[in-house]
Amino acid sequence: MQVVSHAPTGWPCLVLNADFRPLSYYPLSLWPWQDVIKAVFLDRVDVVSTYDQMIHSPSFAMKLPSVVSLKQYVTQDRPPAFTRFNLFLRDGFTCQYCPSTDDLTFDHVIPRSRGGRTTWENIVTACARCNLTKGGRMPAQAQMHPRQKPRRPTAHELQNRGRRFPPHHLHESWLDYLYWDIELEA
Repeated sequence: MQVVSHAPTGWPCLVLNADFRPLSYYPLSLWPWQDVIKAVFLDRVDVVSTYDQMIHSPSFAMKLPSVVSLKQYVTQDRPPAFTRFNLFLRDGFTCQYCPSTDDLTFDHVIPRSRGGRTTWENIVTACARCNLTKGGRMPAQAQMHPRQKPRRPTAHELQNRGRRFPPHHLHESWLDYLYWDIELEA
């Protein structure tokens, strides 16, 4: 992870919930500057921090926001969508049959040919090699059991897992609002 003092390409803005926590860690809750300016004018956000870059119109000028907080709290308790990305995030971007992180796909623990469904409770992350090795067999037949029993994660669990995968570039103005639970330097 690299902390930069110059604005990232495109001038993105970190969006915080009304409690000053990011809406999402992975992917990090960023809005394009155009959406942030619109939200400022619609009085939906408070500007917390700005870049040095100014934007101008014929009758108005302001610094581009680098961090904003929503004025209304958005609850984060809805169940996460069943997507490939969320599945990989639940499983830590690691094959559930071996420690590989390369060439990931997903595997039906109970194969579809045996009545297995495409649900949180029957899909795990697998590398292509393990997926091919297991094939259409049951875990006991293939002697391949997932390291963790697949289950539906909560939004909170996915947020916590997302903290382990920081973005490649962070603007210095964002640091005060990210990673509140990491150990501070002495």
